[in-house]
Amino acid sequence: MQVITFKAKPKTLFGIVLALTGIIVIVLTFTGNHLGKEVNGKSQIPCATAEERNAYLTSLGYTFEEPPEEKEITIPEEFSQVYVDYNDIQKQQGFDLTPYKGKTATIYKYTITNYKDDAHIIADLLVENGVLIGADLCNPDAENGFLVALTKNDGTN
Repeated sequence: MQVITFKAKPKTLFGIVLALTGIIVIVLTFTGNHLGKEVNGKSQIPCATAEERNAYLTSLGYTFEEPPEEKEITIPEEFSQVYVDYNDIQKQQGFDLTPYKGKTATIYKYTITNYKDDAHIIADLLVENGVLIGADLCNPDAENGFLVALTKNDGTN
């Protein structure tokens, strides 16, 4: 049987411990920032801050007025037909409100300024716990109103 010994100076031991601590911190930070970002195979969209919400809308090609209207809502425990239809629109774009039944969320209403020739278009971002859980684009006008999934603005929406 052989015995291996290791003799190191205190400075060397401190350096090794410091390097290992740094590696552990980096690994924990990386995994903390990258785990839990997917639900049902879909990446979550962070919308906790105004900057994150603005960046999301901008990435879709929209310009908008600020600040948005902000309202807290409770997603009903039981969906009426209106909510079933609305959730179908959400499912088209990879969201699903079913897991959020009974939970409180915040809806941010942005007035869109570059959607065709329409003057009064609203983008709604539904956010729960800092994550986008639903979105839509609507024209609340009684005659020409619509509600559709919030998709990339290619000028032909």
